Amino acid sequence: MIKQSKRLGALALLALLATIVLGACSSGGATASPSTGTSAAPSEAASEAPASEGAGGVTGSITVSGSSTVEPISTAVAEAFKAANPDFNFTIEGPGTGDGFKRFCAGETDISDASRKIKPEGEADVCATAGIEYVELKIAYDGITVMTSPDNDSVECLSFADLYSLLGPESTGFANWTDAQALAKELGSNTTFPALPLTVTAPGEESGTYDSFLELVIAGITGTRDQESAARLDYVSSANDNVIVDGIAGQSGSLGWVGFAFAEENKDKVKEVAVSKDPNGSCVSPTQDTIADGSYPISRSLYIYVNKAKLAENPTIGAYVDYYLTAGTISTVLETVPYVNLPDSELDATRTAWEAFK
Repeated sequence: MIKQSKRLGALALLALLATIVLGACSSGGATASPSTGTSAAPSEAASEAPASEGAGGVTGSITVSGSSTVEPISTAVAEAFKAANPDFNFTIEGPGTGDGFKRFCAGETDISDASRKIKPEGEADVCATAGIEYVELKIAYDGITVMTSPDNDSVECLSFADLYSLLGPESTGFANWTDAQALAKELGSNTTFPALPLTVTAPGEESGTYDSFLELVIAGITGTRDQESAARLDYVSSANDNVIVDGIAGQSGSLGWVGFAFAEENKDKVKEVAVSKDPNGSCVSPTQDTIADGSYPISRSLYIYVNKAKLAENPTIGAYVDYYLTAGTISTVLETVPYVNLPDSELDATRTAWEAFK
């Protein structure tokens, strides 16, 4: 999905940075990790191996799971660090934020990638019961892009009221865009929907992108209508962003949402829809600038969570996160994957939290 020529250039810069950081670090050096996606998990012996403190660099393994949105960032960091530390190994997978937290709170992973904060109920409380302590580290910003087919010439902008009418709990059973017209009007929208079959393909409940979409778009309206904050029950859901993009591209009346980076990488296949928070309000398209300044209304923060006990047992984890948060690492990665850098003050706060935790 990442443009290969830009990616190779960025990885070269990151590998050089990893080498510099490794030389500058005392007691264990910096971290590197290969980018293997859903490769087989490393052996128990490998995962327990300590980081090398010698000139040979970092050794050992880490296991990361969680958000498919954050996965490309963690993977690019890992690949670059692996280039500077050949004996470092990793497993990074992206089944979704929710599924990642299930594994994390079961003690199965070292780090959990997340496109939302951990939920107090069903996640944080599960970790607490299991005795798992962790730190939450904000690493970047992302937007959620609403998409339709490039063949859908009638839809350029949708308000939160429109999106609720088409995708919310009261839209279950709507087979055509026009089925949602009366509900949208009731919510104050003057949008005229096209006379097209409505085919929805979007993330499922295991995805942080699903949860963020509900929180940012749907929940504000369900709260006023005595409805559960949920998406309609009758759409095609997938944890695979490529499946979602293909579903949107393949139907003229399609509608769905996915992380901004995946939509940007597939702009030749899908049509990005501008969004207005208020009915008939100003439309804002998702871009790096509008996500960074907060004017795009469906924006969110991205995180990694680190297990404290695993960190104490496996110095390789600390080396990897040290490198992750080193000045220039995330910003270089974001030259190849279109997420948005944190302001310096927020990234400094993340580094402070990490230093206090470890």
